[in-house]
Amino acid sequence: MKSARLLILGVAVIAAGGAGYIAMNLAAPPPAPVVVASETPQIQLEEVLVATENLGVGAELTSQMRWQSWPAEAISDGYITRSSEPDAINQLNGATVRLQLFPGEPIRKVKLIGPGQSFLSSILPPGMRAVATQINAESSAGGFILPNDFVDVIMTRRKPDNATSTSIAPFTTETVLQNVRILAIDQTIQEDEQGRKVMVGQTATLELTPDQAEIITVAQQMADRLTLSLRSMHDAEDKDIKQADYLVSSPTRSGTVKVIKSGSITEVGPRS
Repeated sequence: MKSARLLILGVAVIAAGGAGYIAMNLAAPPPAPVVVASETPQIQLEEVLVATENLGVGAELTSQMRWQSWPAEAISDGYITRSSEPDAINQLNGATVRLQLFPGEPIRKVKLIGPGQSFLSSILPPGMRAVATQINAESSAGGFILPNDFVDVIMTRRKPDNATSTSIAPFTTETVLQNVRILAIDQTIQEDEQGRKVMVGQTATLELTPDQAEIITVAQQMADRLTLSLRSMHDAEDKDIKQADYLVSSPTRSGTVKVIKSGSITEVGPRS
């Protein structure tokens, strides 16, 4: 009898243990699946020539460039790579910047002018002309006119009838060209007594159409002074502009124009 009880008790204990084990397995969350990380593909790099500092239009390239690693897939046409041009730094030394370069920007030859090449003709738009005119601080907004500014050209000349008169207003002034872009300023950088940087220009080079080039050429002969009047940057797109066409042609495009200079009169024929 005791053996039967012991056997029943043992079976009960085993059954209870099995039931507990099954209950634990059912209650426990399933194990998280093992995720095998995929191998990241290696990015192929090439060395590209970049600018090391801000380079404005007209700046000379010397030591402001270096090789920098660049994703091969992101290399655009025109980038200078070390694999294709290993001696590019030496070859470009002395080149002139045609379009502005920023720090870290890949250098492209389309933005450069090679040593010995004409800088001004390369930045002049097709069909336009570059004409220089003498200026000083008084005739150029105190020396604050810089390349890419837009100006009006004002001509001041003595009235012929008042050459020997004591009249209060012996001069006449008129605007001969409007909204003209400054291509370049022949300027030197000097320090004043307080150590501040000031710019003194002597010659301004203007971007003109062929007709405007003729107008300012005549105006230079007629004028006692040509003054550049700085325009607001918001007026650069102004298309409603006027110019002194009468200086180079009559209303019927015939006859002559009288050029008055220092009391002498010269007749200039109109353009054809």
